Amino acid sequence: MDSWARAPRWLHPHMGTITVDGRVPQAYMVALQHVVVTLDADPAWGRWWRASGVPECELGIVAEGHLDHLRPSADIRKVRGKIRANFTCAAPAGASRRPAELFPLAVREVTGMFEVIREAIGLAALPPVPPLPELPEQARDPEVTCKPLPPDTGEVEQQGYLTLTQIQEFFGDEHPVNRPAD
Repeated sequence: MDSWARAPRWLHPHMGTITVDGRVPQAYMVALQHVVVTLDADPAWGRWWRASGVPECELGIVAEGHLDHLRPSADIRKVRGKIRANFTCAAPAGASRRPAELFPLAVREVTGMFEVIREAIGLAALPPVPPLPELPEQARDPEVTCKPLPPDTGEVEQQGYLTLTQIQEFFGDEHPVNRPAD
């Protein structure tokens, strides 16, 4: 059975994108998904994650347009006995590329996210990334949550990125903690 046809072990990806024109960077989303599925199936990564003492990680990846992604946003929290980690990343400008051409970028992006998670929850150094297998011929496109870019609020400076509250709310049913205004 190939890695795309099995249930996740410890890593549960949620893919999303912010769009202006409704187009999804599908090749990049496939590349990101392939990296995540490969890490989930790798025994060394499974052992590394088990050291966290948390059985599962929900990894939310929101690809923003490269011009909209001025700085990354991340939200990491423990929810219902698992880690929920949501990140933004920049979709590459060349959206017409094939997924395999985007594997090196996807590996850097996903391992960068796990570096942040590792530091946040106190895990040891990341294990090596295993060789990525060929994409299955019948690899299905991952489910991608698409949302429009938040409307311009008329502020003097354009936002250009998802705020912490927006990344917290992107995939989940968890409402952010209301914080008093400064």
